[in-house]
Amino acid sequence: MPDLTDPVEERLARFRHERVVPALYRERVPLEVTAWQAPGEPVPFDEAARQEFMPFEVGTAYGPPWATTWFRATGTVPEGWDSREGTAVEVVVDLGFSDTEPGFQAEGLVWTADGTVIKAVEPMNQAVPLPASSPARQGSAVEVLVEAASNPHVLEHMQFNPTHLGNLETAGRDPLYRLRRLELALRDVAVWELDQDLFALSGLLLELPANTQRRAEVREALDRVVDAVDPQDVAGTAQAGRDVLRPVLERPASASAHQAYAVGHAHIDSAWLWPVRETVRKVARTFANVCDLIEREEQFVFAASSAQQYAWLKEFYPGLFERVRGHVQAGRFVPVGGMWVESDTNMPGGEALARQFVLGKGFFARELGVDTQEVWLPDSFGYSGALPQIMAAAGARWFLTQKISWNDSNLMPHSTFRWEGIDGTQVFTHFPPVDTYNSDLSAKDLARAERNFTEKAVANRSLVPFGHGDGGGGPTREMVAAARRTASLEGSPAVRLTGPVQFFTDAQAELPEAPVWSGELYLEFHRGTYTSQARTKRGNRRSEHLLREAELWATTAAVRHGTNYPYEDLRRAWETVCLQQFHDILPGTSISWVYADAEAGYARVAETAERVVRDSLRALLGEGGGFVAANAGPYAVDGVPALGVAIGAPERRGVTPHADGDGAGFVLENDLVRVRVSADGLLTSVVDLRAGRELVPEGREAGLLQLFRDVPNRWDAWDIDRTYQRTVTDLVEATSVEVVGDAVRVERRFGESSLVQTISLPADAARVDLGFTVDWHERQKLLKLAFPLDVHADRATSEIQFGHLHRPTHANTSWDTARFETVAHRWVHVGEPGYGVAVSNDSTYGHDITRVGAGVRGSTTNVRLSLLRAPLFPDPEADQGEHTMNVSLAVGAGIPQAVAEGYRRNLPLRAVEGVGEGSVEPLLVVDDPAVVVEAVKLAEDGSGDVVVRLYEAYGTRVRTRLTAGFDVTGIIETDLIERTVDASALRSVESRVAELELRPFQLVTLRVAR
Repeated sequence: MPDLTDPVEERLARFRHERVVPALYRERVPLEVTAWQAPGEPVPFDEAARQEFMPFEVGTAYGPPWATTWFRATGTVPEGWDSREGTAVEVVVDLGFSDTEPGFQAEGLVWTADGTVIKAVEPMNQAVPLPASSPARQGSAVEVLVEAASNPHVLEHMQFNPTHLGNLETAGRDPLYRLRRLELALRDVAVWELDQDLFALSGLLLELPANTQRRAEVREALDRVVDAVDPQDVAGTAQAGRDVLRPVLERPASASAHQAYAVGHAHIDSAWLWPVRETVRKVARTFANVCDLIEREEQFVFAASSAQQYAWLKEFYPGLFERVRGHVQAGRFVPVGGMWVESDTNMPGGEALARQFVLGKGFFARELGVDTQEVWLPDSFGYSGALPQIMAAAGARWFLTQKISWNDSNLMPHSTFRWEGIDGTQVFTHFPPVDTYNSDLSAKDLARAERNFTEKAVANRSLVPFGHGDGGGGPTREMVAAARRTASLEGSPAVRLTGPVQFFTDAQAELPEAPVWSGELYLEFHRGTYTSQARTKRGNRRSEHLLREAELWATTAAVRHGTNYPYEDLRRAWETVCLQQFHDILPGTSISWVYADAEAGYARVAETAERVVRDSLRALLGEGGGFVAANAGPYAVDGVPALGVAIGAPERRGVTPHADGDGAGFVLENDLVRVRVSADGLLTSVVDLRAGRELVPEGREAGLLQLFRDVPNRWDAWDIDRTYQRTVTDLVEATSVEVVGDAVRVERRFGESSLVQTISLPADAARVDLGFTVDWHERQKLLKLAFPLDVHADRATSEIQFGHLHRPTHANTSWDTARFETVAHRWVHVGEPGYGVAVSNDSTYGHDITRVGAGVRGSTTNVRLSLLRAPLFPDPEADQGEHTMNVSLAVGAGIPQAVAEGYRRNLPLRAVEGVGEGSVEPLLVVDDPAVVVEAVKLAEDGSGDVVVRLYEAYGTRVRTRLTAGFDVTGIIETDLIERTVDASALRSVESRVAELELRPFQLVTLRVAR
C-alpha cells in the first residue's frame, strides 16, 4: 500500500528532530563529577554534603533499586557565555532516563552547595536554570549537588507482570541506571521559542478539520518554516522561522471558542509503585519545580492537594516549605481539596472521611491561612453517595474528579453538574472533559476537551489540569509556553492560565441550573479494589473502630475526672489511618513495601488506641479486682448501655449443636432460629421460627465458599473482570466437621490453601455467626462466600458512610449490568415488603448481590461477599498467608436491625478486668435509635468542649432529644471543622437537652460547651 502520511507532517517531524532539537543548546561543557552513595535509607542534605565524594565518570552505571546516590558537579562558566543576548546558562542532567513516562524511574533533586533547593530533574524536565543568587557570569564557579533516587521503573520493566522490585529485600543490588549527562549548557532562547511554536502549530494541524482554510493556512506556514531555517545555522535563522509562523499564531480564536481554564497540577500518589518514604521526596522535587516556574512565569498558577504532603514538606524540607508558603500567600501556589490525602471514598468509614477534612482543612488553615472551597479527587476509584453531604459539611462548595472517564461500559452524561448525595445535599461538580489530570496542553488534549464537553448547548467552560503527575514532576516551562500560544488561537480552545476558584466561580455563574446526578458515582472499573490486600482493609476497619473507642473513653475520663485528653496521640493515629486511606493504599494497588509499612502503621494505631482505652477506663474506674464490660457502640448490648460501662463480664452464650436426626449433620436451634448444617459443613436450612419461613432455597446451600479464576485483562490488583463468573469451584468437600464447644467446626483444604470455619448460633439472637481463619496461598483466584436466600428482592441495600443506598439486583440496563461488584461497609440487606435478611461483616467490602433462578416459584436472591483475592501485580505476594474474618446472617431483619448488627459486629463489648467495681453512665444519650452517635471527642481547639457527631441511620425523618450527662453551658451546631453554622437540625436547647429534627441520613455535628 502507498504511504499516506502527509509529506508536510513528515518533513516537519524530521525538521524538529534533526535540526531544531539539537540546536536548543549552542554549547555544552562537562562538569567535574564526584559521587557518594547513601548506604541505606535517604539522608538529609547536611549529612550527605559532609561525606567523602569520590570521582565519578559520566557513562558509569550507578543506583541499585531504591538507593540514593549524591552527585557533586563543579565547573566554571566559559568565557563569553554571559555576554550573549538570547541565551540562558543551565545545568543539564540525564540520570539515565527513559522517555516513555515521567515520574516512574530515576529522579533527582538539585541543591546549591549551601543547601538550598533549586529544582528537580526528571525524564521530561532535565534542565536546571541557575538561581538568581548564583548569576552565570563568565569565569564564575558553578557547584551543585544532585540527590539521585534510583527508583525502579516498575511499569516499564514488568508490563504489569509479577515483579520482585516492589520489595527492598528482593529487589537486588545491581545498578539500574547509567549517568548519561551532567554538564553546563547554553540554551538558545530563540531556538527554544521556535520549538514551542512548532509544538503548538503542528499539534493544531492534526486537529483541524480537513479541507478548511485554517488547516491549509497552518499547513502552508509549517511547510515554509522548514525552508526559512538554515540547517547550517539554526540559531542564526530561528527568528526568521518564527516570523513565518507569527501570522498564523496571531490569528485570534473565535468568540465562540471553548474556554479552557488551565490549572497547573501534579497528581502525586502518596504511595503506589514506590513507598511512602519516596513520596516525601517526590513532593519536594515537584514543589521545587513549581516554585522555580512560578518565579519565572507570570500568570502561572499551580494547585496541589493533600495536606499530608505539605506536612511532609514542612517537616523534612522547611526551607522549601517557607518558599511555598510565600507563593501561597501570593495566590500562585493554591492548596486544594481540603483533605489529608486524596482518599479512597468507597471504603473509609463516615467518621474517617470526616477526619480527612478535619485534618486537611485544619492544617491548611493553621499553616497556610487557607480555607479550601473545593474537593479535589481526580483519581480515586469511584465516589460514595455520602460524599456530597460530607463535603458540604466541611464547608466545600465544589467537587472535581476525572476518574469516571475510565468507565468500561457507560459514558458519564455530564461534564458540569450538581451531584446529589443520599441526604439530598447537592454540590456543584466538574468532570474535566480533557479526560486526563496530566495534560501537556497539547492541541490534542485541548481538542479532546472541547469535543467531550457535554453541556455545549448551555455552557462553554472546562478545567484542564496540566502537568506531569502520578509520580509527580508537575508542569514544565514548555507547557506554560503552549498555554501562552493558545490563549487566543484560531481553531483552538482559548486557554487561560488560572486557579480552580476562578474556574468554578465562572462555571457556576454560567450554569446556575446545572443538571443533577443523584446517588453514587460508581466507577465501572477497578472493582477488585474492594477486596485486594485484605489485611490492609481489616487494619483500616479495626483502626476506625478502635479510635472511636479511644476517643469516647478519653472524653468520658476528661469530663468525669479531669483526665488529660491525649490530643497529640490521637491526632497522629488519625493521620496514619487517613494517610493509609489514600486511593492506592487502602484499595490494595501498591507494591509490597507499601503494605509492610501499612501493617506497621496499623499496629502503631492499635497500640495507641488500646493504651488510651486502658488508661481512660482505669481513670474512670480506678484500680481493683473488678470486672466490667465497656460498650463503645451506639446501641445497648447484653445489658450494657450504649456509650457506657456496666459491672460484670459480658455474656456470650451460644446454643450447643446436636446431631441431626439422620446423623448426617448437625442442628443449632434457639427460640428464634433453627439451622441445619450438612455433613459437609454447609447450611442446608435456616428457618425463621417466628415467621415460620425457610430462607435457604430448595436444593441450595448457604455459607458456601466459592473459588473463581481471577485473571483480569490488565490491571491485576485493580480489576475484577466479568469473565471471572465463568469458572467456579464450589468448596463443598470438608476434611472434618465436628462440634467444638458451642460451634460446628469445619476444616477444608483446596489448592494450596486451607481454612477453618466455625458456625454458631447465639442463645437469644436471630442470627447465624460464621468465623473464618484462612491460610491462603492461591494465585489469581477469588474467594467468595455465598448466601442464596429465598427472598424476592428487587434491590439490595448497602451500608455506606452515614447511611445506606439501594442498588438494583437485576440487570435491566447497561448501568445495572456494569455494577456487578459493589462496595458495602458493615452490612448489606435484602428484603421483600415486611421481611428481610441482613449480612454483616467485620472486614469485608466487596459484594455482589443478584437475583438468580427462575420458574414457577420465582427468583431468589444470592448475596455474596468477596473475601480474598490473589493478584500478581504490583505485589506478587498480595494476600498470601493467614486471614481472619467474621460474618453474620441476621434472620428476619429490617434496616434497624441491620444497622445495629453492623455496629455489634465491629464494636464488640470490651471486657476490662483489674479495675474498681462500678459502672460509667454515658456522657450522652439519644432517645431515638434511628439517630446514631458516630463520634464523641473533645474539640480540636483544645477548649475542652465536647464534640458529638451523629446521623440519621434508617432513611427516615426523625425528631429526637440528645441529653448530656454532665453540666453544660451551651450546645451549638457546627460543621465538621467545628465552626458554628446556622442550625439545620438543632431546634432548641434547654439545660442539658437538645431537641433535634433530622432529615433522612442527615449528618449533624454538635459542640457541647462545659
